Amino acid sequence: MMNDDMELVRDYAVRQSEPAFAALVSRYVNLVYSTALRQVRDPHLAEEITQAVFIILARKAGTLGADTILPSWLHRTAGFAAADALKAGRRRTQRELEAHMQSLLNQPENEAWEQIAPLLDQAIAGLNEKDRHAIVLRFFQNKRLHEVGAALGASEEAAKKRVNRALEKLQKFFFRRGVTSTTATIAGAMSANSVQAAPVALAKSVTAIAVAKGAAASISTLTLIKGALKIMAWTKAKTAIVVSACVLLTAGTTTITIYNMGKPMRTIQSDWSVISGDSGQWAFANGQIEAHTTTGDSIFASSEKYGDVTFSAIARTSNGEATLAIRLQDANNGYFAVFAPSGTVPNTEGFVRLVKRVSGNEIRLATYQGQRLPAPGKSFKIKVVATGPLIEVFLNGANILRAHDATFTNGYIGLRVYGWGDYPCDATFSALNFQ
Repeated sequence: MMNDDMELVRDYAVRQSEPAFAALVSRYVNLVYSTALRQVRDPHLAEEITQAVFIILARKAGTLGADTILPSWLHRTAGFAAADALKAGRRRTQRELEAHMQSLLNQPENEAWEQIAPLLDQAIAGLNEKDRHAIVLRFFQNKRLHEVGAALGASEEAAKKRVNRALEKLQKFFFRRGVTSTTATIAGAMSANSVQAAPVALAKSVTAIAVAKGAAASISTLTLIKGALKIMAWTKAKTAIVVSACVLLTAGTTTITIYNMGKPMRTIQSDWSVISGDSGQWAFANGQIEAHTTTGDSIFASSEKYGDVTFSAIARTSNGEATLAIRLQDANNGYFAVFAPSGTVPNTEGFVRLVKRVSGNEIRLATYQGQRLPAPGKSFKIKVVATGPLIEVFLNGANILRAHDATFTNGYIGLRVYGWGDYPCDATFSALNFQ
């Protein structure tokens, strides 16, 4: 059945065949609805997102390549639409979801699915394309390994290895967020729970509105479509930048070397990963690390833990915040040296803050609001030095903040960006140095 997905897409694109599109909706409406529901936690909003996703499919049917893995494409598009819905504050924000996750972790009677479900789609979005395809086909579509291999152009054994490696990456992702589970448990939970039945009438209404390219869609659904398409376009552009950027994967090693003016800027372990936000928000280009977020934060963190550490970078940001983080336990626990440029809304005066995040709640340890904060888009050097309980922050070489705190004695280091509403954050980091 899966191998005729794109035949149905082409049939709709060329002949505007409503039966072909209806078949696609019937086949995947449960997948899209379930993906949306996990993220927004609201059945009515999940239905609206499902409608938006299939309208996008109808509009883009003629542009999808023959090698498109449609269930994976739909899963990713549903994630984009759900992210835009959360950004707009329609129901629950990502922070509320993380708080929900924390409450689940404190209830040992909850099963594995209840623990991983709120973060599952974010975890899958962080996988590379082939790993993402493999997980969606194997556990969302319950395809056999030889079918997964056929879809990916690989053998059954190669598909098995890819699925196992992807499960290990998901296990690591969940572990960093406090969920301890085996790959077998994660696999079983996904197979049993990842797709549930959508409301009975949804497929019919989705088909009717989608084949009309959304002409009869509500304003709120059209807003979702617009937001999701923007995220899709931005992600595609970022992917193109990554492919063409000057990033060297050293043969036979596990390191990526970023070059700046022909000289190594810093060697970063290739298993640095995004522990908050989406991997599409980060890219290596022009000898620097580029980051973008429209709502909430995104954190790119090391795989190695550090105790006493000096961590610095040359950074630049507009509107939103650029941050160096140290002694991270996960996205919700650790120390953050936060820079917000002056002359932006709502940070008119700008600031540098040293904060401690505990279970997602931020505690200000020290704040600097001097007159020499760089304007938006201007580069600055920020450095954090942690020695035992003493933490110091330097801006352009000047020691501006210090605090004593021993809550976290070691942890990961990382980069963080934060944006909100109409004030997205576009930031760059270069000349990374940590020791």
